[in-house]
Amino acid sequence: MIERDADLSGANTLALPARAERLARPDSEAALAEALATRGAGEPLFVLGQGSNIVLDGDLPGLTLIPSLGGVDYQEQGDDTARVTVGAGVVWDTLVADTVARGWRGLENLSLIPGTAGAAPFQNIGAYGVELADVLDSVDTLAVADGRPVRFAAADCEFDYRDSLFKSRRRGEFIITGITLTLRRHGPCRVDYGGLAARFADADPANLDPATVRQAVIEQRQSKLPDPAVLPNAGSFFKNPVVSVAHHHRLKAAWPELVAFPHRDGMKLAAGWLIERAGWKGRRLGPVGMHRDQALVLVNHGGARAADVRALAAAVQADVRERFAVELEQEPVVLP
Repeated sequence: MIERDADLSGANTLALPARAERLARPDSEAALAEALATRGAGEPLFVLGQGSNIVLDGDLPGLTLIPSLGGVDYQEQGDDTARVTVGAGVVWDTLVADTVARGWRGLENLSLIPGTAGAAPFQNIGAYGVELADVLDSVDTLAVADGRPVRFAAADCEFDYRDSLFKSRRRGEFIITGITLTLRRHGPCRVDYGGLAARFADADPANLDPATVRQAVIEQRQSKLPDPAVLPNAGSFFKNPVVSVAHHHRLKAAWPELVAFPHRDGMKLAAGWLIERAGWKGRRLGPVGMHRDQALVLVNHGGARAADVRALAAAVQADVRERFAVELEQEPVVLP
């Protein structure tokens, strides 16, 4: 069923006002193909998950899809591996909780990330040193042009930091219908990154179970990140910037407490640290602001519109650029 002039204010976690000209929530590949078949030639097409990583900059013309394909298939393979095939509409953290309850390793560091399984490869979600790309086997899609099913192996998804083929080079060509993951049934958990490293400094990773790590991740996220249902936000609003080793050395000399991590292209800086030192933690600009407990999160205190978000983001970027000579890149996708 296609809804006309649909309200999208509840379909984006920043709670920005917007409407969809036509909206469908297909719960199967057949329903998805049927919805696509209603598109007119050249009609705009937008795909949303739970709206947790987008900025709605006005109404969406044409057809908007919120894929609601469910289903999870758990398969143990051999002594150490397990495969999970999951529909695009499955809530991501529900999937994480289920795999952790089985004692399977691989997703525990990605606990409490908002969104759906189908949105995970689009963004190559990541947290605490783990990315979706580390555990992904394949992505199932429908080609927008002709509705044919297309499967992408992980190696073909062009994953990068918060990026993928689906988000960048071939954006808009495919709609993700499901993903398959390969997890471990045994072995150590990864706890060598960020707050987990401090939390488990005296623990042997080989003796940790994924449930313990998941609980630690949840506690750390809840201590810093606001619940979008209480205070609308889109999660981390800027990517952690990567700078050259030489630039990192210059910054480190001026700010010895600088937070950074090794990266294949140099050093990855903590965007939240930069924003906080630039004076934006807890600071508001009209109805929007950077969160009081986590400077990386842009929040809507009520009544914000996309223009307010743009103004705040630009102001933060300008101050970080002036102080640190570092460019912050916005993480959420802007629609339309």
